[in-house]
Amino acid sequence: MKAIVYSQNGLPISNENALFELEVDKPTPGARDLLVKIHAIAVNPVDTKVRAGAPTDKPRILGWDAVGVVEAVGAEVTLFQPGDEVFYAGDITRAGSYAEYGLVDERIAGHKPRSLNDADAAALPLTSLTAWELLFDRLEVQADDNAALLIIGAGGGVGSMLTQLASKLTRLTVIGTASRLETADWVRSLGAHHVIDHSQPLGEQLAAIGHKEVRYVASLTHTESYYDQLIDALAPQGKLALIDDPETLDAVPLKRKAISLHWELMFTRSLFHTFDMQRQHEILQRVSQLIDDQTLQTTAGEHHGVISAANLRKAHALIESGRARGKIVLSGF
Repeated sequence: MKAIVYSQNGLPISNENALFELEVDKPTPGARDLLVKIHAIAVNPVDTKVRAGAPTDKPRILGWDAVGVVEAVGAEVTLFQPGDEVFYAGDITRAGSYAEYGLVDERIAGHKPRSLNDADAAALPLTSLTAWELLFDRLEVQADDNAALLIIGAGGGVGSMLTQLASKLTRLTVIGTASRLETADWVRSLGAHHVIDHSQPLGEQLAAIGHKEVRYVASLTHTESYYDQLIDALAPQGKLALIDDPETLDAVPLKRKAISLHWELMFTRSLFHTFDMQRQHEILQRVSQLIDDQTLQTTAGEHHGVISAANLRKAHALIESGRARGKIVLSGF
């Protein structure tokens, strides 16, 4: 089968060897695996981070968001059957989705939303899982919770899903941050009650909208830059959740307010085969239903054409530039 791979980390994306096409063997499903013929994928910042920073001793297939059709199933599969349309974000320890076929454990896959085309559905899994787990599993927000949630980076991929989930499925007051007018408009369209500018002091802006303190903060980007302001903004016994990769994070300043710290990593359940690994299947099933009943919307942004090495290099370059808006999707070979 055709796959797009890298074999040397750290190459600039302008180098044709940063991502290149290779013929590899079609994989064989294990006991709980689905063999999926891949129709569409999305590109995430994690793709570029792994390509840049993770050494590999053999060509590695990147990519985790995928949509496709189940071609075969393992002997112990019970949740799907051949012919099912599925979407998933995969497992960071396995070959990824930049290929004609992929394997995924049935416990971390869901049935694709019926109302979306393949490309629009491919934009959803990784960010939906991350946002859902952060909100409901890490921060443990309840549907009737009427506190305030501050989302740093609400216009990004995860932020766009988190804004929707919090505003549509809970009673939280959702305060998103954005520094550009078009991004602020986008965040409001997704359901945010307020939008403030993260390039300006946060405390004054929060006070101006009547929320001097917030119970919850989801810091999705540049946590180290905002950390002191977030501690100031959090109410005593508040909760701080983050997904990015600060070089260091000193938890001691959280003590005085008894602020709890919560890390979200979507890959944890599949990485450790946790007892509740199948929760990701359940989340994706729920997201699919919420898309089909028009409670949630896709965050697909730019379609970069067919799944090829050249188009994926362009997608990686755009993500690395920081100018991507919405999820970058590709479909077909």
